[in-house]
Amino acid sequence: MTDSLLHVHGLVKEFHLKPARGAGWKKRIVQAVSGVSFDVARGETLGLVGESGSGKTTVGRCVLRLLEPTAGQVSFDGVDLATLSFDELREVRRRMQIVFQDPYASLDPKMTVGASIAEPLVVQGIGGDHQEKVVSLLELVGLSADHARRFPHEFSGGQRQRIGVARALALDPALIVLDEPVSALDVSIQAGVVNLFDDLQQRLGMSYIFIAHDLSVVRHIADRVAVMYLGKIMEIGPAEQVYEHPTHPYTKALLSAVPLPNPRVERGRSRIMLEGDVPSPVNPPSGCRFRTRCWKATELCSMQEPELQMRADGQSSACHHPEG
Repeated sequence: MTDSLLHVHGLVKEFHLKPARGAGWKKRIVQAVSGVSFDVARGETLGLVGESGSGKTTVGRCVLRLLEPTAGQVSFDGVDLATLSFDELREVRRRMQIVFQDPYASLDPKMTVGASIAEPLVVQGIGGDHQEKVVSLLELVGLSADHARRFPHEFSGGQRQRIGVARALALDPALIVLDEPVSALDVSIQAGVVNLFDDLQQRLGMSYIFIAHDLSVVRHIADRVAVMYLGKIMEIGPAEQVYEHPTHPYTKALLSAVPLPNPRVERGRSRIMLEGDVPSPVNPPSGCRFRTRCWKATELCSMQEPELQMRADGQSSACHHPEG
């Protein structure tokens, strides 16, 4: 991708579990992420979607090096993060931030809002009086200067998430990982926070990785969408194409569960009900990982793992029997 800010290639993350009793006490390995590759351009939003346990959050934390990848490459602005020393990585991290899912748990209840927002500046050793910076950040996210003296418990969930966003902006990042940033909020508040992200991107030119399980939320903000299942990307491409013309059965099933605003169309359409549960990442299925729940699965799907192949302009999916 031209003008790429973030390049991820062959990302793998495994977690080692304690051996289970019996059966020879074999070592168990959770394959959380298995060979994920994507790019994020400057000023672009990549939506990372999928069911719980698909590996979305693990990918986001490996990108930020909050988790150490087992294998693969993560390059930020042309620099391979694995080659950096601790001090060099610390400097790069000023340009990479995260907004967490739970806005209350991510804020220290004993610190004022102003102190929480200024904390990244203090940690990075940026001296001076941070009051003016804190006020400008609060106003940028739709809050007022008076809020700096108050504590997190005095705010609503939506306001606390705005405070978390202000803190993430303190170091003027180029990339922000939004880890399920609206899933803990009331539906009535979600739209306002999503609109805030869109407005901030237009004004500041940042890139986002927007992690979510709700495809209807991602559709309003993402330029491109990557659909994950059991540690792998099943489909990736421009958001409009993926939503209007999904080529992977899993993507089609997820989209069929998204409610439509037209009640007549909603009542008249059929939904794809996926049978069974997501397989264990400790022992994923052979071949295609989605085959145990796929209505199009054949013997080929159990024997050979499909690779991501181009289906349309910029749209790829990993399926032996693609839709359309």
